[in-house]
Amino acid sequence: MKVIMIDPGHGGSDPGACYKGHEEKYYNLLIALGLRDFLLKHYQVNVIMTRESDRELSLDERSRLANARGVDFFLSIHHNAGGGTGFESYIYDGKVSNDMASLQATIHNEIVSSISKYSVVDRGKKRANFHVLRETTMNALLVEILFIDRDTDVALMQSAAFRSDVVSGLGKGLAKALALPDAQKAVFKVIAGSFGDRKNAEERVEELSKRKIDSFITSFLLDGKTYYRVQAGAFADRQNAENLVQTLKGYKIDAFLVVEGAVSSIPPVSQPKPTNTPKPTSPPTSTPKPTPPPQAPSKPGYSILGESVLKGHQLDEFARKVNPAAPLLGTYYIALGRLYGVRGDVAFAQALHETNFFRFTGQVKASQNNYAGIGTTGPGVDGAQFKTAEEGVHAHLQHLFAYTTTSPLPAGIQLVDPRFNLVKRGIARDWIELNGKWAVPGTTYGQMVLALHERNLSDSIASAKAQILLMEDAMKQLTIK
Repeated sequence: MKVIMIDPGHGGSDPGACYKGHEEKYYNLLIALGLRDFLLKHYQVNVIMTRESDRELSLDERSRLANARGVDFFLSIHHNAGGGTGFESYIYDGKVSNDMASLQATIHNEIVSSISKYSVVDRGKKRANFHVLRETTMNALLVEILFIDRDTDVALMQSAAFRSDVVSGLGKGLAKALALPDAQKAVFKVIAGSFGDRKNAEERVEELSKRKIDSFITSFLLDGKTYYRVQAGAFADRQNAENLVQTLKGYKIDAFLVVEGAVSSIPPVSQPKPTNTPKPTSPPTSTPKPTPPPQAPSKPGYSILGESVLKGHQLDEFARKVNPAAPLLGTYYIALGRLYGVRGDVAFAQALHETNFFRFTGQVKASQNNYAGIGTTGPGVDGAQFKTAEEGVHAHLQHLFAYTTTSPLPAGIQLVDPRFNLVKRGIARDWIELNGKWAVPGTTYGQMVLALHERNLSDSIASAKAQILLMEDAMKQLTIK
């Protein structure tokens, strides 16, 4: 697969262009993270980021990283300043490959087309002696999305819809320019048991047949030994596969999913180890209705890194609908989540799941300020304790940061997570990839976290619509006839 390096300009103590409290570095990162997710979801491609959070890198560090990793294409994302308006792109003004101008035109035109409905000025395809264009050895492009010192441009930059269209244009442009293959479609196979003894697998097939569920046996090698899986179905739609898993679990059959054929965009599913004997099953008195699994707020692949879409007060209001005594932690999760580049609103949902809406009905106590269950491994092991609520949120986000990246903590941040260096770095790009890693067996851990986040989103949308109606009524009453 082709390898693309995405470079969000500036970062850390270098904010880039600034205007009325707006800093370029954050907008660069928002576009870059969105583009990474878009590419991994839609195409067969590997993506490397120069930074995934608010950290500082020199220009030399960026170009050396690209050259050392041998990437196929380098894209640097910036926002402009200087009193102008509109979008422009740059390639090196010295010697470039024969096809670089054509690649620039393809990507540039796709972006312009994607944002044309916003009447954005096309400032053209340009050339310049920028360091990251001059010092990188592969084809490289730098884009200046809009001007941070023009109010109309900033209004667009703050629009999630506009940023989504920019990401789409960049992604489709790169795909066309580099001939990226479409992502392979995943097949979700339902496994109704995995055994070391084929006879047990045959008994499971017979049991399923009595319940009018067709199945067959497949074999595989693990550590030099042959095991036998009973496959009860294969689906292109994950929801249908999950429904069958829930039906089987209603029959007390320990079913799970195996995902095949996916490239980058589909997270792996945690699978239990084979057993030599099946769990005893007893037919239920009545056929249970399939219970659908928790619904995530987006398709599989909802990244841990990214921008929060909810505000701190919306998180607190949601928690206090269930637990009126819940601590007011929403602002911490949003503000600190932005610092680490982690979706603070989803991390808050994870804290709700871990603490039962901050009622601490499990092993961890409220006095520990441990909102993620860090270090709690079993009875008698109460886990980590943090001095303040803010420190507890820092620890939670640092633990997520360890799981999802291999980058060092943002400059100037003290390490407070005692298990940060015990985590195998970068093993979970998205929330569902935490399954079987953050919690064991935890085969639906990520789905449950995302289900809580979805509920919060739904409640906040309903509240916003109600407020809009009240404001519209007020406007009508104020209108002078």
